[in-house]
Amino acid sequence: MKKKCREKMAHEDTNTNLGVGVGVGGEGIIKKARRAKTAAIKLANATADEKNEALLGIADSIEKNRDRILAANKKDLEVATGLTEAGKMSKALLDRLKLDDAKIDEIVRSVRDVARLEDPVGKTLSAIELDEGLELFQVSCPIGVIGAVFESRPDVLVQISSLCLKTGNAVLLKGGSEARNSNEALFEVVREASVSNGNGSEGVGGVPDGWVQLLETREEVGEMLKLSDYIDLLVPRGSEEFVKFIQNNTNIMVLGHSEGVCSVFVDRDADLKMAEEVCYDSKVQYPAVCNAAETLLVDSAVASEFLPRMVERFLEAGVEVRGCSRTLGFFDEEGEGEGDGKGDGKEKLKPASEEDWRTEYNDLIISVRVVDGVDEAVAHINRYG
Repeated sequence: MKKKCREKMAHEDTNTNLGVGVGVGGEGIIKKARRAKTAAIKLANATADEKNEALLGIADSIEKNRDRILAANKKDLEVATGLTEAGKMSKALLDRLKLDDAKIDEIVRSVRDVARLEDPVGKTLSAIELDEGLELFQVSCPIGVIGAVFESRPDVLVQISSLCLKTGNAVLLKGGSEARNSNEALFEVVREASVSNGNGSEGVGGVPDGWVQLLETREEVGEMLKLSDYIDLLVPRGSEEFVKFIQNNTNIMVLGHSEGVCSVFVDRDADLKMAEEVCYDSKVQYPAVCNAAETLLVDSAVASEFLPRMVERFLEAGVEVRGCSRTLGFFDEEGEGEGDGKGDGKEKLKPASEEDWRTEYNDLIISVRVVDGVDEAVAHINRYG
């Protein structure tokens, strides 16, 4: 809501390089920012029903246009695959770029979930009587225009757009150049569907054209950092270095974040069969995302029973396991219990370094440590997480 602050939020890596000088996109972005500012005023007055109708229209349109979206994504993947093979792009970045039918289904569900949320606009947050007949109310309202910069995941474009629409905010979007075709296809679907399902640019209410804008050049991002007259909040989604660059090169308020490592702790009282499935899915299912598990902490009371089986399963899935000395102690020098085939035996089981505990891999790598109870697990997470 209308509150200028910096907070932590989940993060993901980015390969966007920025320049702050005047770029070729300067004139274009000012026009886009003005349109967004005008649209934000109208969008702030849209009713919950109008916004929800537009959101459901977006979800339906994404579903209907999946072939168009996947075709655009295929173009991006062809280029990105070549870069990965040449060692110029990480496998994790390539994985985040990929869209398929399952991912489209997930995007559609997420937009419909946003539509079902309670409207956050117009809520009385607090009230106080200052004097007889004089009452002061704090009421939630849209921020205005959001500038969002994110990396290769094209589904993030839809996530940010749908959340901004729900909260009555216009948005300027800039994704990574590696997802350009995917972002353009998704942007057009979102823009067309939201406006056709709202009241367009007519009148005060409804969803006006111009509420969502897509920036296409790297130079436009540098220009965006200067547009404090039009943009009310910047939301960068990327590395800590990237976020700090944004914060240090703009007068606009930034909703930033710091680094973080996701950990899973297996307690002595846990259902070990269920814990095994949770640990496996949290690492293997989608290792490239920022909320994938990077560290596994296991209570020493169940480590001898749990870890050999868990590590073997990781190794069989091709996960590199970096363990503490107590973890490695459960495996002999010949690598017994360390899996076969895909796991490459003990080549995939290595000692963990101090740096591993604070590393976000975004890959099929996990650090494993044996701890003496929940207090030690919490202490580890507080130090490295």
